[in-house]
Amino acid sequence: MKENMTIGEIVALDFRAASVFKEAGIDFCCGGKMGIDDTCSEKGIDKNELIDKLEKLKDTPDTSGHNFVDWDPGFLCDYIVNTHHRYVLKTMPELVVYTEKIATVHGERHSELKDVADLFSQINKELVQHMKNEEEVLFPSIKKVLNSGSENAKATILSEISRLSGEHEFAGGAMDKINVITSNYKVPQDGCNTYKVAFKLLKGFEDDLHIHVHLENNILFPKAIALAN
Repeated sequence: MKENMTIGEIVALDFRAASVFKEAGIDFCCGGKMGIDDTCSEKGIDKNELIDKLEKLKDTPDTSGHNFVDWDPGFLCDYIVNTHHRYVLKTMPELVVYTEKIATVHGERHSELKDVADLFSQINKELVQHMKNEEEVLFPSIKKVLNSGSENAKATILSEISRLSGEHEFAGGAMDKINVITSNYKVPQDGCNTYKVAFKLLKGFEDDLHIHVHLENNILFPKAIALAN
């Protein structure tokens, strides 16, 4: 590992690093463009301790089976759709219902739940259109460049990625806010079963979104930009 690499580049080369960063409270998807020095300085993290944990990964067998950085961009597009887009489309409607329900039932005693419901409603609206644009515009353009070198498709890639990256920032930032105001999805003593299910689903959704956005921001988008230039 080179110290001048960004967080996103480190995770792209060895996805196991994601767990190290997550444990340290470091955003490796939307915040993946920062380097270790700046990140540790900003968050007050011991840089040497963090690097030591990353270096120890070399001594641990990698059993993940997914070397995403070496994948063909077209195959990576299909993987993102079949794994992450399908998960989001299945889970978001359930979470909209659950977050609205607990806000209605428990909102008087836990006013933050109204903010959770509002934030997740915004994420729902944003991500549905976002994924539709990826599946109907960006991903086909990437495949078209791979197959024919189309100049029009190259221009589409550059314009779409510029816009879609901003949408990632919104979704990731909104989930970060939900994490903070729920104290990392800590269910209070008076939380009912629906409360517990909602928070469990929210945590799973956040975990999946981090990987989803990482694959696009730190691996697919740079590959696509290189194809377009």
